Amino acid sequence: MGYEQWRQFSDVVQRAQQAVEASGIDQRDHFAGSRKVITGGRWGKQEVDDYRLTRFGAYHVALAGDGRKPEVASAKTYFAVRTREAELTKPAEPDVTSAEGILALAEKYVEAARELVTTKKELAIAAPKASKWDAFCDADGLIDMGTAAKALTEITGGLGRTKFMALLREKRIHFLQVQNPRIPYEVHVQNGRAKVKLVQAPNGAWVEQTFFTPKGLDWIVTLIGGKVLPAA
Repeated sequence: MGYEQWRQFSDVVQRAQQAVEASGIDQRDHFAGSRKVITGGRWGKQEVDDYRLTRFGAYHVALAGDGRKPEVASAKTYFAVRTREAELTKPAEPDVTSAEGILALAEKYVEAARELVTTKKELAIAAPKASKWDAFCDADGLIDMGTAAKALTEITGGLGRTKFMALLREKRIHFLQVQNPRIPYEVHVQNGRAKVKLVQAPNGAWVEQTFFTPKGLDWIVTLIGGKVLPAA
């Protein structure tokens, strides 16, 4: 739709979701949250937010878009034309005074029900699965070292970030390289257990920081044992 940055387009999707909710319809039936891997970033690949939309969801995204963009204007025109065409070509209702008409009507209801079931199954598959780490994740689905220490309080005994990492090293679990404690070992990145992203330090500088993924914390718990602290 002509948006150069995902952040700008994400705002459009959110407005579309709000419009659907305001109409009394559960937006989750039409906007299934998802993630996809794209080429780029320091490590060659990175995960970004994505959505799987129903036709109804796509229609509302077009309505929420910036109509000054030719792509958005084209999308709005497309949905308006298709809606009008559907109205004009609406098939005649079956004659329910006959057995044939009743059967035809029943077949239409069955087909509509099958389509609804199929759509809900596809959305359920596309939707991200709930995780016991969700409450500890940031907007990118990652957990910083300090938060991970709190989440694994039975293992850490309430230790902070530094002592938590020291405990992992004692267990021969090395997430950070000794020569540069901000960089994770490549094996953890490749296996989806850790990620690196830029964060702003208190002095205003942007620095690389290592984060756990939910998969990474699952891996630690499997090796060490312990329970997850319920989120506040």
